[in-house]
Amino acid sequence: MTRRRRHRILVPVAVTLALLLITGVTYAIEEPDPAADTYLSPAVTTGAGGSTLDNALRASGVTVRHLTKTSDALVEAYRGNATLFIPAPEAIHPEYLRMLELLPPTTRVVLVAPGSPALRAAGLSVTAESRRWTTKAVGPDAEQNRPCLINEAREAGTAAALRQRYDAPGPVCYGHGLVRAYDLNAETLVIGAGDPFRNDRIREHGNQRLAIGLLGTRTRMIWLDRHRMEPAPLYASSRPGGGPGAPPSLYPDSDISTSGPGDSGPPGGDQPGPGRTRSPQPGDSTPEAGNQAASPSDRGNPLLAAFPAWFWAMLVLLAAAALTTALWRARRLGPPVVEPLPVTVRAHETVLGRGRLYRRARDAPHSAEILRVAARERLARRLRLAPDTDLVSAVAAHLRADEREIRRVLYDAEVPDDRTLVWLARALHDLTTAVTHEGDNR
Repeated sequence: MTRRRRHRILVPVAVTLALLLITGVTYAIEEPDPAADTYLSPAVTTGAGGSTLDNALRASGVTVRHLTKTSDALVEAYRGNATLFIPAPEAIHPEYLRMLELLPPTTRVVLVAPGSPALRAAGLSVTAESRRWTTKAVGPDAEQNRPCLINEAREAGTAAALRQRYDAPGPVCYGHGLVRAYDLNAETLVIGAGDPFRNDRIREHGNQRLAIGLLGTRTRMIWLDRHRMEPAPLYASSRPGGGPGAPPSLYPDSDISTSGPGDSGPPGGDQPGPGRTRSPQPGDSTPEAGNQAASPSDRGNPLLAAFPAWFWAMLVLLAAAALTTALWRARRLGPPVVEPLPVTVRAHETVLGRGRLYRRARDAPHSAEILRVAARERLARRLRLAPDTDLVSAVAAHLRADEREIRRVLYDAEVPDDRTLVWLARALHDLTTAVTHEGDNR
């Protein structure tokens, strides 16, 4: 019985934990990863790609340029009257994020779900707060204590922008899922979900109006299709006027020429230009340093970071509730209650049914005791014995047999398995038959 009770407890708990594990793993697999090359990529036409948004922006008259190098994107955005779209801020080196402060006021920067390290590197007074398990579609003024003052959000209406919540001194919308920061010269918007820009979600609610509103207010849009950390930039710290405290160059390793007639550089013509790159100078950061900054050990476990703290607390609470329910349901409430059968069942069917139940329970000692009790009752009735009469002595005297063998069959023999149970059943049957025939002969 101990094994059966253990199974009653372990099986429900195991099933519950398996369902929770399957749910979590499936969610982690199906949820788009910003580090994947397909995430919000304008060249991807399915799933979490951004080709639908790219086509919609071009149809509205916006010139869209796809770039994979952060330095090239910064140079393009520095020319002004452009929107710099960064779908994966965590993949941008912190030194490049610091260069956002050099962009002019006519440039808009849109960051998608940046974490606290990226926000600090960019110099934004925006704080990353709680994060939802899934994205929620809400109205611009929902779940916040102040009205939404961002025109693009008010015109779009309900949109799936609430997942990562932010707090900022400036305007907030969508339950703190969209905020505007005033720390940089460029207009900066931070949105906590990439769903409005994805192919599979852009046509839901007001997602497309919001995406076009955020990215289509300028004549040019620079789409930084970068998902993996690149090396640190090579600063021009050795140029005349450079040194500690000097602002970094906006085009340290860019392939785009921004040099002009008045540009100066170190001797030897080490000047950025078309098809040329500057040789490393003393004190420059190295690509190895950038690679070390992107070490996977610094990022932590992505599965743990995908869920907020309240989700893990809820998971523990559900597991405790499931365990309590399993223990409660497995507890014996009392002995079985005898009730009359609603229908007549034939005797042989009852015998076969009970026999199968005993066999399924694998409780040979209990089954053997039932057979012995029935045999002792039949022998006592046949010999007309009083209740206090020694049954073994009476049967032995009646059959002129050895008392030790009769006591072994009726009381003492151990029955550990089914094979011994079959032997005992035959021995009891032979004993009762012998007593019956002996009485008839007399």
